[in-house]
Amino acid sequence: MVVLAAGGTGGHLFPAQALAEELVARGFLVHLITDERVADYGKAFPAIETHIVPSTTISLSKPWLLPGRLYRLFRGVLQAKAILEKLQPEVVVGFGGYPSFPPIIAAWRLGIATCVHDQNAVMGRANRFLSRFVDAVASSFPKLARLPEKAKTKLVVTGNPVRALVMAERASPYPASGADQTFNLLVFGGSQGARFFADFMPKVMAEMPRAILKNLRLTQQCRPEDLEAVKAAYQALNFRFDLRPFFMDMPLRIANAHLVICRSGASTIAELGVIGRPAIMVPLPHALDNDQLRNAESFAQAGAGWIKPQTDLVPGEFAAFLTRLRYEEGELRAAAKAALDHGRPDAAQRLADLTNRLAVNSAKAKLEKKST
Repeated sequence: MVVLAAGGTGGHLFPAQALAEELVARGFLVHLITDERVADYGKAFPAIETHIVPSTTISLSKPWLLPGRLYRLFRGVLQAKAILEKLQPEVVVGFGGYPSFPPIIAAWRLGIATCVHDQNAVMGRANRFLSRFVDAVASSFPKLARLPEKAKTKLVVTGNPVRALVMAERASPYPASGADQTFNLLVFGGSQGARFFADFMPKVMAEMPRAILKNLRLTQQCRPEDLEAVKAAYQALNFRFDLRPFFMDMPLRIANAHLVICRSGASTIAELGVIGRPAIMVPLPHALDNDQLRNAESFAQAGAGWIKPQTDLVPGEFAAFLTRLRYEEGELRAAAKAALDHGRPDAAQRLADLTNRLAVNSAKAKLEKKST
């Protein structure tokens, strides 16, 4: 049995789901420990049972809240400990964020084998702290910035696992994009959407040549509160578009796209690479540790996309850049191939192999302990 610990946001939960799918296929029993937000993203998670455990982010910016938050984490550790004592798993795998904190600490206290997986090119704060307690640190990138010195011997590069829905689109050929053919542009800001694109993209579309708008099909993720304003702006420009708060078939949308405009969260980069689609990346400017910029740099340096810092964006200039790319099918196809080469389609298998090794070692240690 394996217990996975992942917070209820897509960036942490989707890689955990991908690992769960692989482990279940190998015959493992899988349980999930998460927080209250799982209802939004965890419906398809292949776990025997989902356990909700309290957790919270620790921040020194509001010190008066620290005692209450530490108490909430302490309660989470106690609850996670009770769950693990009942389940008796061989391994607990955490996927970063503070929701993974209680299960990993509880597992460490109980002597259960542990691993944390970091999705980003910069190690997250929770994982940096937990790295001292775990048996292995799995990384999506060959170079993991801010990995503590003492944890470097625990590092295993696996890549960032993607769900079966994403893997199903890996063989999708890059769509033809001749001058008179429909050009599919996909815009999204991660699993929770991005207010910035709702404000910026209508201004960009207003600057695009009519000849391009005529054959454009824009698919854009918008927050519910932004939908009507964006819809009105696009209707006034008279081109084809599809706006929704969330696309359940996002991997298919990526596969159908000629070009993607997006943030550069770890799961986004992983899915673009596995499917093989070029992207203009606008890293979240206030991301912790600038991890989105580091993720984007890895993708861009591979020739798979272009980085456009949000603070530098001007609608007219961005429209001109899009216009140039629209007619450079060779450049887009080369970037799509580079993206495919950058992807790690075997990441779930690699992480499952690591989990299996930890489980086998754990079982051996238990047998040796019983025999002595």
